[in-house]
Amino acid sequence: MTKPKKPEFRPNDFVVYPAHGVGKIISIEEQQIAGIQLELFVISFEKDKMTLRVPTHKAAEIGMRPLSAPDVVSKALDTLKGKAKVKRAMWSRRAQEYEQKINSGDLLSIAEVVRDLHRADDQREQSYSERQLYEAALERLTREVAAVSGVDEAGAAKQVDSVLLGRAA
Repeated sequence: MTKPKKPEFRPNDFVVYPAHGVGKIISIEEQQIAGIQLELFVISFEKDKMTLRVPTHKAAEIGMRPLSAPDVVSKALDTLKGKAKVKRAMWSRRAQEYEQKINSGDLLSIAEVVRDLHRADDQREQSYSERQLYEAALERLTREVAAVSGVDEAGAAKQVDSVLLGRAA
């Protein structure tokens, strides 16, 4: 039986954990859990004030990945410029799909959710659940754009906003 290839993550690397977004590996530690010795990534999500421990051998399986390349970020921002694609399905079904896209950790899917749920000032008001999904997707997108671009979140938010507002013009 071959051991699964361990991802090449090191302390101080930024990673994307599908269910939580961008985090920073603070250390790799050994811990004994239920009598089994495990090597764990200790990931800090500063914004959420949360620390997550992920077994190193499970990282790839759960979808943990390095930050997107700058060209993927450019594609995601280009996705925002597109026309919103709103299916005619019931809201509960669409909401489920949006939730899956957000939790997939895939930057392009998250950008699609932001694009589809973005409302210009002259458009109808969003429902509470629409706004929650939109804000969750926008936050994930902004955090990754900030980490890849090396700017703070406010700078990344301005960048994303300018793309969204430019689309409306």
